Amino acid sequence: MGGIEESERPLKRVKVPSGGSDSLSANLSLTEPREPASGFSLRDSMAWSPSSQGDKDAIGSKGIIKRPEFIKIITRALYSLGYSKSGDQLQKESGIPLHSTVVDLFRQQVVEGKWDESVDTLHRIGLSDEYIVKSASFMILEQKFLELLKKEKIKDALSTLRNEIVPLSINVSRVHELAAYIIFPSSSAVGGPSSQDAAGSKSQSAILEKLQKLFPAAIMIPEKRLEQLVEQALDVQRDACAYHNTFDSELSLYSDHHCGTNHIPSQTLQVLQAHCDEVWFLQFSHNGKYLASSSKDRSAIIWEVKDDGEVSLKHKLTGHQREVSIVSWSPDDQQLLTCGVEESIRRWDVNSGECLHIYEKAGVGLISCGWFPGGKGVFSGMTDKSICLWDLDGRELESWKGQRTLKISDIAITDDGKRIMTMCRENAILLLDREAKCEKLIKENQMITSFSLSKDNKYLLVNLFNQEIHLWRLGGDPDVVSRYRGHKRTRFLIRSCFGGLEQAFIASGSEDSKVYVWHRDTPEPLFALPGHSGAVNCVSWSPTNPHMLASGSDDYTIRIWGLDQVKLKNRDNQKNGINHHSKGKT
Repeated sequence: MGGIEESERPLKRVKVPSGGSDSLSANLSLTEPREPASGFSLRDSMAWSPSSQGDKDAIGSKGIIKRPEFIKIITRALYSLGYSKSGDQLQKESGIPLHSTVVDLFRQQVVEGKWDESVDTLHRIGLSDEYIVKSASFMILEQKFLELLKKEKIKDALSTLRNEIVPLSINVSRVHELAAYIIFPSSSAVGGPSSQDAAGSKSQSAILEKLQKLFPAAIMIPEKRLEQLVEQALDVQRDACAYHNTFDSELSLYSDHHCGTNHIPSQTLQVLQAHCDEVWFLQFSHNGKYLASSSKDRSAIIWEVKDDGEVSLKHKLTGHQREVSIVSWSPDDQQLLTCGVEESIRRWDVNSGECLHIYEKAGVGLISCGWFPGGKGVFSGMTDKSICLWDLDGRELESWKGQRTLKISDIAITDDGKRIMTMCRENAILLLDREAKCEKLIKENQMITSFSLSKDNKYLLVNLFNQEIHLWRLGGDPDVVSRYRGHKRTRFLIRSCFGGLEQAFIASGSEDSKVYVWHRDTPEPLFALPGHSGAVNCVSWSPTNPHMLASGSDDYTIRIWGLDQVKLKNRDNQKNGINHHSKGKT
């Protein structure tokens, strides 16, 4: 490989120097937290009291689960799942009713649409919070009012409004709306009664559901409370999993969740050998169905990722007169851009492999490429240090002159198209806001060699000359939140990427022929994966399969990494208490 002057930046492979009722719910602010009623009296309540109950009312190894609450939640779950007979049997056998007799009567009256009786029963429940009592009364009486209107009993509806709803002195705006229903019963302009307001079992069930959310949980057990508790437990386990890299569908109730490092792709599953020179860049398509690679051999390749994970060659794209430095997928993954080093950009049809257009500018070389959101245009950094935006037919739409980019430069555009990011100095990345027409710089103390933007547009992964990778948080005043080290980079341009589930991991190439993997929260690598026989220049993690990683190398090959199935199987067997013996050894 040829050398260059010391003043030049590291080139791709060139050595460098070392260095309706809905509105009611909204008006009542039912979703806002309120202190639960602390003083309610239920003669029939089986509420747990630490002063009167013994150890028999505490279950679990730590004795912190109240038995009556546990039984009630299970009973509630049985009814929610449709196992009514089992729910009845559990109440009978345990002696712990799901609700008090007063609450059961109230619920039955609501479901049957007995509004006056349900209001009377509401006051017998013993709620000490006057706001809850008034809000619940308002819900019930509002439904009574709407049903009377539906039956064209205008005088009765007016009486209910004047003598029962108004005296509650709450939700005044909704009262005005109800009054308008009487004056303009058929006027959609004032939001007349909708079909959802009509009398019937659906509306009554909806009222009961809203009342259930309003009442303290000790009085009316929330619907699907058991499911919520189990989901919370799974969330805690998932968040506590240091190497979490599995979909939620893979979580199980049968055992505690722990991914371990064996859920990170670390085993070579395939070696792709179609390039005849160094592989410089890799990128999976957004849908994960394709992988594109570019090479010093002046070609790019579209690989197809099959449903079983096998990767096969789809098209080899030729036509560039110089090395192909970078590729970029269109938002719909139907087209691909390839950029020749200081040459031109070509736009390809993914299905046919046909070249659709060539973008070039007289006297100026193109050094990077990217798509405008929606696939309506193409961005590029230029050798004259400017940035250019074309439409798909090659007409120049915008241009940013001056020190906007460097001879070797990555480029990124946020999903909303408002910000362009590119290296404008050896140690600085330009954040160009197209909408606000302002600029901001991310400055490093070392030379920047490459960068990549996270999927959520909130973070920037920056590779530095001093063998460090910095994670920058964008927005407001950008700052470095993590630093990663361990990989080797002394002469060549090495790229890194985000990856894994919710992009919780970082992967990078390295000049020691290995692929390095970090968790985003830890500076030291989890893995240094051997396999390549030359410097690893680039990596790409599948955006749809957290267990698939690709790496490209000077050894002309692309490696597809996946899970170590042997370790996974052994781990699963250990979790189930199974030991395998071979030749007398465990």
